[in-house]
Amino acid sequence: MKKLFTVFAIIIAATMSANAYQVMSSKEIGKDDAKNQNVVVKCTTELGKISNQTCSLRRYVKCSGTGTKKTCNGWQGWRDLRNPEKQYSDWKTAANACCRAMGLR
Repeated sequence: MKKLFTVFAIIIAATMSANAYQVMSSKEIGKDDAKNQNVVVKCTTELGKISNQTCSLRRYVKCSGTGTKKTCNGWQGWRDLRNPEKQYSDWKTAANACCRAMGLR
């Protein structure tokens, strides 16, 4: 009985902490130093139903230098457009943080 309870507790904990958002759109626009990537996700409720709340995430190309010596390669971190001062290493982490900030997942 004790083992059964432990298994159920682990399953419930994993379910409660799961990230469950739906990607609505993903696109890359611009070129050179004006290039960016955008992802819009729809969050879900704790019960797993799709919410009408969305998170817009964006990252810009990473550039250094100025004028003719400007070089662009790689990407800056992902940003939640509602809270752009914080950067995330990947869009899934940004989506999770955004949805959690709204009390969703």
